[in-house]
Amino acid sequence: MGGGGVSFSLISLFSSFGILIYLALIGLSVYCLVLFIRLAHRGIKALDLYINEKRDQSRY
Repeated sequence: MGGGGVSFSLISLFSSFGILIYLALIGLSVYCLVLFIRLAHRGIKALDLYINEKRDQSRY
């Protein structure tokens, strides 16, 4: 009967470890999403600068 308690604690340890991995992956996903949004924002700014520069050159 003592072995049942050991296996239960081992199972709960593995399940809590899985929950920690799951939460870490969610955090990493949110961080990557923020980095991608910042990169897209910089790309849009660079494209706007490029378009404005080309537009100004074509006037002269």
